[in-house]
Amino acid sequence: LLEEVNIDLEKGKTLIVKYLTTGDLREDGMRTVFFELNGHPREVEVLDRSVEMTLHRHPKANADDPTHVPAPMPGKVTTVNITKGQAVKAGDRLLSIEAMKMETAVYAPHDGTVRDILVQPGSTIASRDLLAVIG
Repeated sequence: LLEEVNIDLEKGKTLIVKYLTTGDLREDGMRTVFFELNGHPREVEVLDRSVEMTLHRHPKANADDPTHVPAPMPGKVTTVNITKGQAVKAGDRLLSIEAMKMETAVYAPHDGTVRDILVQPGSTIASRDLLAVIG
């Protein structure tokens, strides 16, 4: 693995890219790669394709299916307040998501029965991931 590479852009202009380290694999399959670009620290998020087949990815909610409850934003599920088979009313708190030290509650969009819960506390989710099915 090369730790430093010089890239000539044009005569007299060279980029010096120095690899520093790679962060731990996250549940969503992403890693942060840390490097320096001309001496300035930079980082980039990359998908680790070497482990992609073993990761559990959450299915996306279907916007046309009113029973699907989508994630409003990416983050980590902190609490799940429902159980499968539970009756819920519109506005009942289903679960909480934390992102950047801010907590957001997800509420039932309509009355119904919880048919499925696709996340648990600690799950890392992306925007529009399917959280629950309420029929």
